[in-house]
Amino acid sequence: MLQTQIHALPVEPHPAQLPRKHAAPNDIDRELHATLAPLTGGLSPTALSLAYADWLAHLFWAPVRRLDLAHDALQRASQLAEAAVHPGPPWALIAPQPQDRRFSGPEWLQPPFNLMAQGFLLTEEWWHDATTGIRGVSRQNEKIVEFSIRQMLDVFAPSNFAGTNPEVIRHTLDSEGGNLAAGLRNWWEDLLQSMSHETELKHDFEVGRDVAVTPGKVVYSNDLIELIQYAPATAEVRPEPILIVPAWIMKYYILDLSPHNSLVKYLTDQGFTVFMISWRNPTAKDRDIALEDYRRLGVMAAIETVGAIVPDRPIHAVGYCLGGTLLSIAAAAMSRDGDARLKSITLFAAQTDFTEAGELTLFINESQVAFLEDVMWKHGVLDAKQMAGAFQMLRSNDLVWSRMVRDYLMGERSESNDLMAWNADATRMPYRMHSEYLRKLFLDDDLAEGRYTVEGKAIALSDIHTPMFVVGTLRDHVAPWRSAFKIHLLADAEITFCLTGGGHNAGIVSPPSPKARGYQVMTKEADGPYVGPDDWIKQAPHAEGSWWTEWVQWLGARSGELVPPPRTGLPGANPDELPDAPGRYVLQA
Repeated sequence: MLQTQIHALPVEPHPAQLPRKHAAPNDIDRELHATLAPLTGGLSPTALSLAYADWLAHLFWAPVRRLDLAHDALQRASQLAEAAVHPGPPWALIAPQPQDRRFSGPEWLQPPFNLMAQGFLLTEEWWHDATTGIRGVSRQNEKIVEFSIRQMLDVFAPSNFAGTNPEVIRHTLDSEGGNLAAGLRNWWEDLLQSMSHETELKHDFEVGRDVAVTPGKVVYSNDLIELIQYAPATAEVRPEPILIVPAWIMKYYILDLSPHNSLVKYLTDQGFTVFMISWRNPTAKDRDIALEDYRRLGVMAAIETVGAIVPDRPIHAVGYCLGGTLLSIAAAAMSRDGDARLKSITLFAAQTDFTEAGELTLFINESQVAFLEDVMWKHGVLDAKQMAGAFQMLRSNDLVWSRMVRDYLMGERSESNDLMAWNADATRMPYRMHSEYLRKLFLDDDLAEGRYTVEGKAIALSDIHTPMFVVGTLRDHVAPWRSAFKIHLLADAEITFCLTGGGHNAGIVSPPSPKARGYQVMTKEADGPYVGPDDWIKQAPHAEGSWWTEWVQWLGARSGELVPPPRTGLPGANPDELPDAPGRYVLQA
């Protein structure tokens, strides 16, 4: 047991297990759904069927729209045929979107490859027109149909095939087929790795050796978290500690990668005392751990411990992604109850209103949630591969097809890095917690609408009056920045919103360097007028460099004068006997 291996650590009991129901008639239905899941990629076949039925039925009763689509198809075909007979300048008919890098190579400017690319893009555009703007189709169903057809079309992009990709053809001629032999070898290695459930990237970046190496001690542990206190890097520190609540979808060390891009190291180097929650990777026996357990045994247990180690000092609380959502819940409950232990609140790519949560909401409706619940009911957890597959679908061109072209057709391997290693180190989600998260937050939006309860009483984000620093990233497919921006409508606090380049992960891991993406930042006072996101992005000043420096200045302005570093560990604990960071939980497969 953990308590026999870690001395001087208070250990909380395991969350109360809810009794399992005896077999009921609908258990057979659940078994069927869980069996279907691998065949449908985890998507509810009923949800897909209803979406297509909605689209087709309304399109059937729109004969003029069908005639317009038919005329448009003939016109595009005629234009393509004319371009084949009398070639014009490249991309004369249609050009790729700026974010579409499939046809960015110079070889795609030459015939016949340019014509093939334009034909594919015209087909994509036609299908987009055919699946959107049909009067009467519900917005949710329209998005599902448009997204699913786009995914199917992406499979047949000419860039995905050796015979129609000029870059692959040139590489094959130059290497005399060596790239295809190397690609076959790469495919075989990936197959063996998948069958053995091992991740090669983990061997390149070992946790505790190459990543998660900032010195620290595990100062508290229960059955859900380990709390790490990092060693001071300066002779004096700010009196207010920082507590970071990472998401439990992935391992915490996204914020403590290699020393050159570790946010934890950057903060300690700037004179802050940093604490980090490391979540345990749940297994089937943890199926009934609730979202409330994550708040109580996670955020609140960590706040209690930090307060005991650094007494009489308010805390700079930080939440990333789902951890930021949980921190917002905890902060609202604390404000409701008059608990003033938080000095400031920082949210990294975190949502508190889920009405505009991007394409991820395509997978969130009653049918889809019920289907996922049945899958989790059988296994007790949502498997990491299933979550990774859903995120890959959102960016299939970048994360799936481009990788397959590079690895299997070009015969190349991308050089692994610490962020890729972390991304491969996935975790699982308990059945009950994930079901509550999907229903209460995504599906019903209880948190934003004042129905979410903590300890039997409703909470409201409008009770939060603590200054907030909120970070959004421009290309975030998980927590779109406009969704994160909605905190302006919910919290009654001074809010400094920062928008940076990059995506959900790379935009946050943005250390000061010549390659830093730059950012926009602007503060709304607690009683200041609301500025919508479209106006905000026009008005907010641009700044060069990393947003990390902006945030540290913001924290410094809300911190006291420098003092000697606090003790390591709880009163009475011998620091030398405490386990070293990164602890045990982060190493769990």
